[in-house]
Amino acid sequence: MHHRLRRTAAVLLTAVLLTGALTSSPATASGTATTAGAAVSSVSSGFDDWTCKPSAAHPNPLVLLHGLGGNGPGNYSYLGPFLAAKGYCAFTLTYGQATPAIPVGGTVSIAQSSAEIASFVQRVRKATGAAKVDIVGHSEGGFQSIYGPKVLGYAAQVGKVIALAPPTHGTTFGGLVSVGDYLGLGPLVDQVLRQFGCPACDELIVGGSAVEKLTAGPIAQPGVKYTVIASRFDALVTPHETSFIREPGVTNEYVQDACPLDPVGHVGLAFDPTVAQLVANALNPTHPTRVVCAFGPPL
Repeated sequence: MHHRLRRTAAVLLTAVLLTGALTSSPATASGTATTAGAAVSSVSSGFDDWTCKPSAAHPNPLVLLHGLGGNGPGNYSYLGPFLAAKGYCAFTLTYGQATPAIPVGGTVSIAQSSAEIASFVQRVRKATGAAKVDIVGHSEGGFQSIYGPKVLGYAAQVGKVIALAPPTHGTTFGGLVSVGDYLGLGPLVDQVLRQFGCPACDELIVGGSAVEKLTAGPIAQPGVKYTVIASRFDALVTPHETSFIREPGVTNEYVQDACPLDPVGHVGLAFDPTVAQLVANALNPTHPTRVVCAFGPPL
């Protein structure tokens, strides 16, 4: 049991450290979005702007869900403004915080986090007047983007789901405990466990309770179009095939199918220009653009 707790805490700690290292460089693209009926030239005009009204071209606002150990503003400091520049009203939150004093989310139980996300979906729909939202989720957020519509029953309010490396069928976490021990992080891992714990970690491993609930019967819900994007170089959600949903109505793809030389890792998926283009095409499949290959962070 102690070894299992050490393993899950090591995953949390690694996710926090890697996410923090990548959140200081927001996107610098430019574009326009419609805010309360007026066009403004700013990337952030459609990102977490609660006066933003969806356009006819993009009628579904976006709900962006961060990964375990991350937070909304940090996890989407690149992808959020990128999608806003494409003309979307995009919103994010930090769900599943063990304590409001620390801006790290996703560590509480999957059920508690999913209830927070469901409420946020309703808030976005009410603010924008939209009948449906599209959801983009990364890591645990990808799992939540699939879990919520099925388990909580709000699939009728969701148009598209784009999930980046979700641990759909559970993950082995890629042996991160040995890495944490090698770096001398054992005592710190124990401290994280004592103070905060991580119920979500145990629920997302192979055979975890949330995984079993999601995978009992069909995962994909009628009327929702799913795209699952994974990386062959992901060292956290392993094996990589665990992300995919082999069901009708689901598109499963590796980043390397489009760009074989992109070394992007698990955390880097949210900060990779290649992935951003794949997400944009999945959101707007009737007007796809050519993917120009880039190199995402190999973390």
